[in-house]
Amino acid sequence: MKWIIGILLLAVAVGAVVFFYYAPVRADAQMNVVIAHDAYDVSHEAKKVHDTLRVADLHADSLLWMRDPSKRHSRGHVDLPRLREGSVRLQVFSAVTKTPSGLNYDKNDAGSDDITLLAIAQRWPVKSWKSLAERALFQAARLDKLERNSAGQFIFAKTADDLAGALDAGLIAGVYAIEGAHPLEGDIANIDRLYDAGLRVMGLQHFFDNELGGSLHGQSGLGLTRFGREAVNHAIAKGMIIDVAHSSEATVRDVLQIAETPVIVSHTGFKGHCDSHRNISDELMISIAEKGGLVGVGYWDGAVCNPSLDAIASAIIYAINLIGVDHVALGSDFDGTVTTPIDASELSALTAALLAAKVDETDIRKIMGENAIQFFLENLPAD
Repeated sequence: MKWIIGILLLAVAVGAVVFFYYAPVRADAQMNVVIAHDAYDVSHEAKKVHDTLRVADLHADSLLWMRDPSKRHSRGHVDLPRLREGSVRLQVFSAVTKTPSGLNYDKNDAGSDDITLLAIAQRWPVKSWKSLAERALFQAARLDKLERNSAGQFIFAKTADDLAGALDAGLIAGVYAIEGAHPLEGDIANIDRLYDAGLRVMGLQHFFDNELGGSLHGQSGLGLTRFGREAVNHAIAKGMIIDVAHSSEATVRDVLQIAETPVIVSHTGFKGHCDSHRNISDELMISIAEKGGLVGVGYWDGAVCNPSLDAIASAIIYAINLIGVDHVALGSDFDGTVTTPIDASELSALTAALLAAKVDETDIRKIMGENAIQFFLENLPAD
């Protein structure tokens, strides 16, 4: 009997190790992929240009995964050493708090949630297992911890002054976002809680309709609800930036109608360049730009149809011609369960691809970071 109990306890221990340690690491490695490639041939000219850039990226989901972002890793796309190697000076980190099973760009309901199992496996606080607000607060706390563990190399930027100070000191600044506002849990007061925790970019939807309105990948196709309008107005009044990536076209139109400040599409492609269910119409992209907005071009197949440097450069050129260079930025979706041709350390290869495509160096400087930096300096709270 003792022998049987011992075997059972061993089996439980092995299962626990697999579930709490091996499984999350394996999921991360399998979902956040860099396409295998030889070292990119970046010319001396391209490297010289890239080394003078202040690169900014509007979207990475790195906070979701069980790895210390202050240290370099062999899996995934983003950590501080790789950001530094890629000349990144501003990175928006977005909290993912709920994703439906059968994740797709066509139609999803809100009845399932794969993040619950991941949260348990990664040993997140118990209170986060059932509360989306707590998941968002936990991921904000991870940025606080990153600042503490960065040996003075990273600033969790909550104000324009924070960002300006980080840039002046040659540090990496991180801005905190949520991917979909379902962590509000239908309560406006949670905007204040999340703001106090550092939230400055509020994505409205993710892969399903929520209390605020319709998702581009939901079932209703509807625009903002009454609560959604209230939430958008309250967030803007607090000094938050609204992100309409993943929002239905009706929601985007409603936001543009009521928002008095410019909005962003943090990670996307362009419908006219890549006819994907992930991308909203060119007409709406033009409207966003006309109201001073910013569009982050993604690196994965759903955004640019072919996850290659040439396809990303082609999408950027399309964006320049459609909405104007001053409204184009990078929106990698790094660590967002996507496959990309580069990780954050290899961004000089994108600079090289843009130079090879005859994009003007001044425009490259804007696209690779200056547009986003200027946007956040103008739209983050002053202090």
